[in-house]
This record gives sequence, structure tokens and C-alpha cells, in this order.
Amino acid sequence: MANPMQDRPILQDRLPHLPWMDPRTRRLPGILPVEGRDWLRRDEAYAPQMALRDRLIDAQRDVVHALLPEGRAAADELFAAVLGWIAADPGFNVRAGNVQRPDGVTVALDPAQPLLTLGRLVQEDLCLMQHEGAEYRLSGAILCFPASWSLHQKLGRPMTGIHQPVYVYDAGLVARVNRLFDAIRPEQPLWRMNYLTYDDFVLHQPRREGEKRVQPKDHVYIRSERQCLLRLPVTRAVVFTIHTYVVDSGSVTPEELATLRDAVH
Repeated sequence: MANPMQDRPILQDRLPHLPWMDPRTRRLPGILPVEGRDWLRRDEAYAPQMALRDRLIDAQRDVVHALLPEGRAAADELFAAVLGWIAADPGFNVRAGNVQRPDGVTVALDPAQPLLTLGRLVQEDLCLMQHEGAEYRLSGAILCFPASWSLHQKLGRPMTGIHQPVYVYDAGLVARVNRLFDAIRPEQPLWRMNYLTYDDFVLHQPRREGEKRVQPKDHVYIRSERQCLLRLPVTRAVVFTIHTYVVDSGSVTPEELATLRDAVH
């Protein structure tokens, strides 16, 4: 998949967890508790991933960012929470009005654009889910690295609408996910990981419903998203964070890759 924003692989050395090999995580929803402040991460791909995020935000702001009016208070609360996380990471230099990232880039802190600012500071994509009616709806996001979905097509939709093309997202799973979201406590975030194989390395892969991803033949890369669910204590919104890993399939054993290929087909 050609993409002028990314002309070379941006890879992590290895996956921190092989979710398809662990019985706790290989089946949906595969949820586990986050330990400590591990709802955000900074890894060896930070510098090149952040450079790509900067390019995407500069060139395709309306594609990678959206925030509905009803999501603004939650975005402000998330802004403060992420800055608190950054302040405790010695790789960042937080100053009055700006932050120097671990890669040396200085990012101006703009409270008027909370999600856009956060998109230049952390590797995670950040989605805001807010309870409305019987379900949680997507009220805003910074989404630089989508894997086969379009932010603006899903904006404002409930969980059922967001996952509509996913055949495993049936009524039973909808009910379980709603109960899971309702039970999330601010003091205990949760995490899960998904997994797919790809023949290309491109991180920014938006697709609209009905657009199919080309199925891999050689399974050159493994793409996995570590997704965390965090309850904001004041607005009670749920933050859905997505830390995207892309690794060479040679980083796992032949047996682990064979199990993965079986799992995704």
C-alpha cells in the first residue's frame, strides 16, 4: 500500500506480548488490568512514529482529528491527564507553554486544541467514548494510525455502529462490552491486544466501510494494537488508547507465526 507520508518501515524490535499465544488474550475481549501507569507507553519506535504523526497532523488534520462539542470537556480532562503522565517521564522536558519530546522536538502546549496537541506528544492514538443512551459513543479522537477504519465515518456512532462490519461483534459481545465499559473504574485501567499479519508496513491505513484490506500472502509484518481503557474521573468518559506495534514476522519463532496465521484466518 503506497503512502507518501511513510516510505520506509517504522518497526519495533519485538512485540511486548504475543496475544494469540496467551489464552487470556487470544479470545475477545481478552481484557487484563493495567499495572501502574502503563496506560501509555514510549518505546524504541518513538522518534520515527512521532515524526510521522507530525507529518500527518500537518498535512491531513481533518482526516486524523475530530472533536464533537459534547466531547470537549473530556478532551480537556484527558489533556491534563496525559500531561501528568508526561511530567513523570524523565525523557520529556515540560516547561511553561511547551514540552520538549525525547526526540528533541519541542511541541507548543495548546489547550484550545487538546487532542491535536496530545497527538504530537504520545505514540498512542486517543479516542473518547461517552455514555449516551444504552451505549458509548465516539465523541472525539486523534487517530493517526487507523487500521481499516475512518474516524469521520465513525464519529458520533455508538459501539455497535463503530464495529458494524466486524462479524464477531454480535449482540452477545455488545452486551458484554457495555457491561465492561460501565464497570471501568478510574483507578484501574484495562488493556487488551489485537493481532493481524500484513505484507506492508504502512501505519496510516484508513478505510471506509466496505473497503477491504488486501489479504496478505507472505505475512511479512505483524501489526498489533495495545488498547487501553481508562475512565476519566470527572467527566466519566472512557478513553480508548491505541499503541500500534509493527514488527518483522521474523521477530517471532516459526511456530508462533504459524499459530498466528491460523488464528487470523
